[in-house]
Amino acid sequence: MVLIDYITHNPPACLRRTPFKAAVDAGFRRMQRRKIMTSRSDRYTPGSGEDSLDRLLPHTGAPRRKSATSLSKTEPPLLRTGTRTIYTAGRPPWYDEHGAQSKEAFVIGLCGGSASGKTTVANKIIEALDVPWVVLLSMDSFYKVLSPEEQLLAAQNDYNFDHPGAFDFELLVATLRKLKQGKSVKIPVYDFTTHGRQKDWKNVYGASVIIFEGIMSFVDKELLQLLDMKIFVDTDSDIRLVRRLRRDITERGRDIEGVIKQYNKFVKPAFEQYIEPTMRLADIVVPRGGGNMVAIDLIVQHVHSQLEERELSVRALLASVQQTQPLPQTLSVLENSPQVRGLHTIIRNRETSRDEFIFYSKRLMRLLIEHALTFLPSQPCAVQTPQGPDYDGRSYKGKGITGVSILRAGETMEPALRAVCKDVRIGKILIQTNMDSGEPELHYLRLPKDISEDHVILMDSTVSTGAAAMMAVRVLLDHEVQEEKIMLVSLLMAELGVHSVAYAFPKVKIITTAVDKDLDGSFHVIPGIGDFGDRYFGTDGSVGWSDEENQESV
Repeated sequence: MVLIDYITHNPPACLRRTPFKAAVDAGFRRMQRRKIMTSRSDRYTPGSGEDSLDRLLPHTGAPRRKSATSLSKTEPPLLRTGTRTIYTAGRPPWYDEHGAQSKEAFVIGLCGGSASGKTTVANKIIEALDVPWVVLLSMDSFYKVLSPEEQLLAAQNDYNFDHPGAFDFELLVATLRKLKQGKSVKIPVYDFTTHGRQKDWKNVYGASVIIFEGIMSFVDKELLQLLDMKIFVDTDSDIRLVRRLRRDITERGRDIEGVIKQYNKFVKPAFEQYIEPTMRLADIVVPRGGGNMVAIDLIVQHVHSQLEERELSVRALLASVQQTQPLPQTLSVLENSPQVRGLHTIIRNRETSRDEFIFYSKRLMRLLIEHALTFLPSQPCAVQTPQGPDYDGRSYKGKGITGVSILRAGETMEPALRAVCKDVRIGKILIQTNMDSGEPELHYLRLPKDISEDHVILMDSTVSTGAAAMMAVRVLLDHEVQEEKIMLVSLLMAELGVHSVAYAFPKVKIITTAVDKDLDGSFHVIPGIGDFGDRYFGTDGSVGWSDEENQESV
């Protein structure tokens, strides 16, 4: 089956909305010029499916094809062309002004026989996309846990790993559905040498595009419904056998007799019975795998069009909100005592030196954190005093407390939290403002394990529109932290930011030392504190967006 003829006469439903015929003609002309043949890059790369789970974040070590943009402030990290939008920085908002996910991640399903080059095609797509927030999910991670009897059969090459019954479809469907919905998931790590799952699972979160590959990707009906685009990689059976021999012998420690026995007994019959018939379900058939750059270019073009449809302007919507309602009941402002007002007088004064600014900011942070702790749940607790009589006191009612700082300015509040909460766990979220669109973008997060069971104190120095704070709250909710267990703690907030967070997340407790009424044209809080991060760390001020100090790098 030839790709160009096939998709020209049978354009897939997911591509009919695009100028597909013109793209095919252009691709055919490019193919004639390039004389594309199957290249060595089409070979199966052992283990690359698991390693590619780390593609959630942009690469820092390995060289990467440079894009036409830069992460500097002078060049926007968003490249727009006539047909494409390429995000070369963080993850843009995946939710609306209500805080709810507006569109699910775009899921590409890759199916094909064993060693057909599915992972190679997936990596080629990822490389051509040049979008950092892409997840490559391998079906190999979801093999079932074998019983002792099955383990013995597997050691003798008599267990059928190429049968639908070998996969945990229930866990696979649940995991892919959660990941498509923007939730944080845990992926099992399968060890092919021991035929079992490793103890530590991989945490995966945040995908604009999900590429799911596996030999049985199109077999399960429920799984098939989660795929937005279905691709079948069609590779000659002799090539697949050679690749499988090389992979299983060099990477999985098996002997040639065992590999051939397994191939003839299980792999080849399974392909003919279960895998090859699903080719008719594919939107696109890619012959020769990773060597077919024409097909990959067409796939990438469609994915970019899907990303364009998912663009949101959350910050602009927040800025247009009319503040006609009173401040929400979930807001708690530290009592404006003479001490608190005096501290504000010092840190708001533009003439205050950096040393004094740091000193008095720390004092105010300590008061704020101690005030925030009063909202943690407590329960009666009786203890015996050294003199003998009991004292009826109170103790914390919960499993743990985690502080999460929004980098970089939110990090300044961590010492105050550590000083009053023993053994508190700390997480970090880096959100920067896209200087082209003005939207917040998620660049990095590191959260403690099992954070969903804790009460979370989300810390930032200032909140103006609330766009970055909303993104941080959304991240916590995606990690299954209960909304009522989140406290947003900030030294200073604008009324717009308070309304934005409270409107989107009505159960989040908002705690601050002061609320200023206005914002200027650049969304700076008025009268405000100025650029808190620059004043605290002694860096030069910057022009442009400064919401929550998140345009700065760490």
